[in-house]
Amino acid sequence: MTTTTTSPVLTATGVTMRFGGLTAVQSVDLDVHPGEIVGLIGPNGAGKTTFFNCLTGLYIPTEGSVAYEGTVLPPKPHLVTQAGIARTFQNIRLFANMTVLENVLVGRHTRTKEGLWSALLRGPGFKRAEAASKARAMELLEFTGLADKADHLSRNLPYGEQRKLEIARALASDPGLLLLDEPTAGMNPQETRATEELVFAIRDLGTAVLVIEHDMRFIFNLCDRVAVLVQGQKLVEGTSEVVQSDERVIAAYLGTPFEGAPGAEEAAEVEAAEAGASEAGATTGAPQDETQRGTTARTEDGQ
Repeated sequence: MTTTTTSPVLTATGVTMRFGGLTAVQSVDLDVHPGEIVGLIGPNGAGKTTFFNCLTGLYIPTEGSVAYEGTVLPPKPHLVTQAGIARTFQNIRLFANMTVLENVLVGRHTRTKEGLWSALLRGPGFKRAEAASKARAMELLEFTGLADKADHLSRNLPYGEQRKLEIARALASDPGLLLLDEPTAGMNPQETRATEELVFAIRDLGTAVLVIEHDMRFIFNLCDRVAVLVQGQKLVEGTSEVVQSDERVIAAYLGTPFEGAPGAEEAAEVEAAEAGASEAGATTGAPQDETQRGTTARTEDGQ
């Protein structure tokens, strides 16, 4: 279990994301400390990937802020990566017609200082930087067990190795925080176990990890802390033992309403407004205009 006495590498404060009138994420706070593995779980449509997109600059939060090592991040993905946050995606996003090595080299671009003219002229500085990037990429392929596939096209790799390649490419930017979005989706038990060991190895290098996953055994074996999102709000956060024993988490996964569930207050307000409108209509004897009824709908983001 990792201690959390140091300052967090990630601080998300009051992150809210609305799409028009739809609230996908609402007032979520989350810290991740150096060398820590934190899990983010929740039912389908709970807002997990939307929250990830807010952290990495793909979405600009409607409210709230995201800071890395105390500095608020600009909402631009390349600047977020440059600051020290890297991620993978639910759906594999490799360059299919590039080799395994070339895919990892793409991830190095934020750490190279050579510009356009240097690349065109291919002077000594460019050649040194190119050699250093290739050496680092090969280190990462060795680390992920893909060194012998360096010259293979990425599209020809088995599914589990394509997932590993995505992680290697993310690590190529030398991040202090790695975000993994469902890294074991579609994997068999052996591949899942190998991914678990890889994430532990990444943590041992000093890189913090924030992971979304639906495989509860994987999450609870892996993580120092787990946060649960339900209907875009953080329901509970704590150790695996605390989260597993929380009745609200069990109810959320089973679809059972529970006292204080997110959205209960809004539903009560809607019912009161409708009851008041019905009474007013009965008193006046006038037909009630449907457009005057107070209605509120909460729709989660589809993930």
